[in-house]
Amino acid sequence: MSTPQRGITEHAAQASIDHACRMLRLPSIRAAFPEMAEQATREQMSYLGFLAELLLTECDDRARRRSERRIKAAQFPRDKTLRAFDFDANPNVDPAVIHTLATCEWVKKGQALCLIGDSGTGKSHLLIALGTEAAMNGYRVRYTLATKLVNELVEAADDKVLAKTVARYGRVDLLCIDELGYMELDRHGAELLFQVLTEREEKNSVAIASNESFSGWTRTFTDPRLCAAIVDRLTFAGNIIETGTDSYRLAQTRARVEQAI
Repeated sequence: MSTPQRGITEHAAQASIDHACRMLRLPSIRAAFPEMAEQATREQMSYLGFLAELLLTECDDRARRRSERRIKAAQFPRDKTLRAFDFDANPNVDPAVIHTLATCEWVKKGQALCLIGDSGTGKSHLLIALGTEAAMNGYRVRYTLATKLVNELVEAADDKVLAKTVARYGRVDLLCIDELGYMELDRHGAELLFQVLTEREEKNSVAIASNESFSGWTRTFTDPRLCAAIVDRLTFAGNIIETGTDSYRLAQTRARVEQAI
């Protein structure tokens, strides 16, 4: 590797490699090549081994960039990871169940996930973290607040583009709907949300986080029959995680106050 072929100098060979990487759009190889070439020379790596290392570097970086693009496209409001979730602070949440969900087999099967519990129990954290895992595993993910989604659907209906909007939400592999149950939805808004859920039924996954138990959803969806239909869409062959009623955010705040006194 230290002897350039075709009678060109070492400097000319490096310039040719740089130019070729630009033309072939191989930015990772272009950036890593000089250091990796020196390492290959020191370790007396074979030509095939060196080529494999270069190509794997490009593949790994492309996979990382694709994951970053999918996470950005999901429009999560903040970064949340499963590693940062405090399972000790919330014994209601079984780590084994969450880590099984992190394999994204449920997303592959088009199943639903319902995270039910009071404020401060980690619902949104888990929703975003599991959505992030799905994006990292190659799935198209979209996050939205329930009220924001309904408002967008109402505006789309007014602008005569409802079918297009429903189809757009139907195409993503995982739709994460946060804060379902915080506000009452009128019948029209609830019906539009039902359209989105129906569009995704048994095809693509939906994950929701709600501060209300299913029995309390009648306060959000005031039509009992529509409420029952929505619950049925979300619970059929789905996963239900109850995060409990004890806010660990509040517990942490109290602990900090006590330490400061």
